[in-house]
Amino acid sequence: MTMSQPVDSANGHPVDERVLEALAVSRRGCDELLPEADWVRKLARSQATGVPLRIKLGLDPTAPDIHLGHTVVLNKMRQLQDLGHQVIFLIGDFTSMIGDPSGRNSTRPPLTREQIEANAQTYYRQASLVLDPARTEIRYNSEWSDPLGARGMIQLAARYTVARMMERDDFSKRFKAGTPISVHEFLYPLMQGYDSVALKSDLELGGTDQKFNLLVGRALQSEYGQEPQCILTMPLLEGLDGVEKMSKSKNNYIGIAEPANTMYAKLLSISDTLMWRYYTLLSFLPEREIAVRRAEVEAGRNPKDAKVMLAREITTRFHGAAAAEAAVQDFQNRAAGGIPDEIPEVTMSSAPLGIGALLKQAGLAPSTSEALRLVEQAGVRVDGATVCDKALKLAAGTYVVQVGKRKFARVTLTG
Repeated sequence: MTMSQPVDSANGHPVDERVLEALAVSRRGCDELLPEADWVRKLARSQATGVPLRIKLGLDPTAPDIHLGHTVVLNKMRQLQDLGHQVIFLIGDFTSMIGDPSGRNSTRPPLTREQIEANAQTYYRQASLVLDPARTEIRYNSEWSDPLGARGMIQLAARYTVARMMERDDFSKRFKAGTPISVHEFLYPLMQGYDSVALKSDLELGGTDQKFNLLVGRALQSEYGQEPQCILTMPLLEGLDGVEKMSKSKNNYIGIAEPANTMYAKLLSISDTLMWRYYTLLSFLPEREIAVRRAEVEAGRNPKDAKVMLAREITTRFHGAAAAEAAVQDFQNRAAGGIPDEIPEVTMSSAPLGIGALLKQAGLAPSTSEALRLVEQAGVRVDGATVCDKALKLAAGTYVVQVGKRKFARVTLTG
C-alpha cells in the first residue's frame, strides 16, 4: 500500500490534515482498504459537511461468546467511532440461519432460531466492552431480510450472476473437487451484501476471509443506485497455538468475558514471536511505543517484560485496573507457591531455544518428541504459564520450567 500523500480526486488538491489523520487511523493494522481513493473522498466529504460516515460490522452469533480475535475488527470500529463516525453493530440473526460458507470446504450446518437468539443475547453486551454503547447503532438483519419473502429473494438473486459467485475461492475449490455446494450457500453473500444496501453503509469492516462478501455489498449497492461502500479488511488473529486462527472450536481462544486471572495467564502463555502480532492487532499503544519495546527486546531485554505489559493492558481494558492488578498478583503467587525450595539449576546456550530441545536438555523430558507431546497435553509451564505453542522459542533469560506436578528446573539461557 502506497504511503504517499493522497490528493482529492475531485480537485487534485492535497488532502486536509485531519483527513490524513483519519486515513492513518484507518490504515493501522489493516490488510486492505479498498478503494483507498474512494475512502479518502468520503472522509473529505464528511469533514467538509459535518455528516458522519456510516460504518458497518456484521457478526453472526454462531457462538455465545466473543473472543479477542473478534475484537481486532471491533477495535478498528471503536477507533473510527472516536473520530465521530456512526458505527453500526449488525447482528446477523437472519444470515446465521443460512451459515457463512467463508473458508469452508463443506456446507456449514445452519443454526436454529433458538440457538441464534440465545447467542445474540450476549453479543451486544460483550461488544459494548469495546464500542461506546451510547454511540453505537445496533441492528438485526432479520429487520429487512424477513420481509423480503420469496418474491424479494428472487428479485435480489437476479442482480448477481453464478459466474461471479463462482469466482469465490472456496466455492471454486469445492466445485473442482466435486465437493457438494448447496444452493442456499449462494444466498449468504447476497444477503450480507443486501445488509449494506439496507443500511446505506459507507464502509464495511471484516476479516480477510470476508473480502468476497464485502465486495458483493459494493456490487449490490451499485445495482440499487447507491454509492458503493468501501471495504476494510483486518488480519485474522492467530490463537494461543500461534498457527490456527483464534477459534473456540479449536480451544485456542481468549474470551473477553473470561475471568481476569484466566485472561492474563493465557496472554502470558503466547510465544515471544506471536506477542508482536498481538501488539499490532490488539494493543492501543501508539505504534512508535510498540517499536521501542520491540527494539529493547532485540537489544537483549527479556521478552517476558513486554509480554507482561501487553497482558496487563488487555486485561485492564476488559476488567479494569484493579482486577488486572489482582490477576498479576494471583499469577505471581501461583507461580511462586508451587515451586519447591530447591530445584535443579540448569544453564544452556543457543538462545533462542525451542521448548522441545530445552526440556530435553534440562532433563525434564527423555526426548524432544516426548517433550512436544507433553506440550500438546498442556503439561508444561514456563514461569507459571501453560505452554500452548509447540513452536515456542525462549530468548536469553532465566525461567522456572515445570513439567507435570513434580518436575522443575530453573533454566538460564544464554545467547
